Amino acid sequence: MHTVTDKAKLMARVRRIKGQAEALERALENDLACADVLMLVASMRGAVNGLTAEVMEDHIRHHIVDPDQESSSQARGAAELIEVLRTYIK
Repeated sequence: MHTVTDKAKLMARVRRIKGQAEALERALENDLACADVLMLVASMRGAVNGLTAEVMEDHIRHHIVDPDQESSSQARGAAELIEVLRTYIK
């Protein structure tokens, strides 16, 4: 599986998300202001979206076609899809 080669990078992202979740939990336990809680939620959502985009891009590159290795119309389509995903998921 290709995620094994990127495992350290993915695990680092997951650990950051875990830390953000723990900060959110503490914020709720300590009755932080709504705006502060919403900022923590937004940062978690961004981190999860970043992880999602990275895993999806890796999936496209390893299981469909890697646009850096080919120049076919499928490769161009994959490159376009990767760009759309990066933009959409942000």
